[in-house]
Amino acid sequence: MDPPNTDMNTEAKMLNHAKTLRLHTGNLVNRSRLKKKCPGSPSEELQDCIQATLSDWFSMTKPQSKDFPDTLDCSIPQETDAITPEEREEVKVSVKLFLCESGQSSIRDAVEMACQTLAVSQLDSVIIAPPGLQEGDSQTLAHLQPAWEELETLVRSQRIAAIGTSDLDKDLLEQLYNWAQVKPSSNQVNLASCCVMPPDLTAFAKEFDIQLLTHNDPKELMSAATFQEAVQEGTQDLNIADWRLEWVLRYSIIVKSRGIIKSKGYLVSARKANP
Repeated sequence: MDPPNTDMNTEAKMLNHAKTLRLHTGNLVNRSRLKKKCPGSPSEELQDCIQATLSDWFSMTKPQSKDFPDTLDCSIPQETDAITPEEREEVKVSVKLFLCESGQSSIRDAVEMACQTLAVSQLDSVIIAPPGLQEGDSQTLAHLQPAWEELETLVRSQRIAAIGTSDLDKDLLEQLYNWAQVKPSSNQVNLASCCVMPPDLTAFAKEFDIQLLTHNDPKELMSAATFQEAVQEGTQDLNIADWRLEWVLRYSIIVKSRGIIKSKGYLVSARKANP
């Protein structure tokens, strides 16, 4: 049952009717509203993006009837980052996929949405960040295997060229490398947790030609409460139903010859939480 529609604005009514929310922030390099503010962290940047995109989209979208759609695709047409066939060879499309829930279908959906949004048939690299663990649990190979198998399928179907991992220590990276059919090409290390690359990890990566990269993403990119707050801010209504974040995909389009980021943005998928 949807919550009663009494004191809600149209935006909240649309959200309360919908079951799925898909959001594309557009190119953050160009978005003037967001450029004026320098977020202090990836989490703050994402929260700002969700609020601004929802607010802009709702200001441009006026439903013609009371028949609201089940899926809201929130994107600003002039902000999209479609790559032309002529420039495809000149750019590299790099993606980091943050899974908020377990489920291989999330990986497929996110990769398909990225390919469609950016007008490409293949992503050059995808780094996976699995869902957070329960307090006291530690990452294991069994925890990684389902997501990795799905990534391997997407490599075989030529949707992705190279796949990588995030925050694996040497032992777990070695276990994954030995088990995997498609080997990891990179592993991201959070320098907040270690100021210097661990020597055993460096040696293993060098021996097996795995690129070590650094990042500053928190363990949980966005909590459920923060996402709900961003949606409320974006719709200017506190009476909206609860939403659950399924995944967040961050992409960068890099000009190969110059090493500069031509565009970057987020794709976000959420679904209505079960009452």
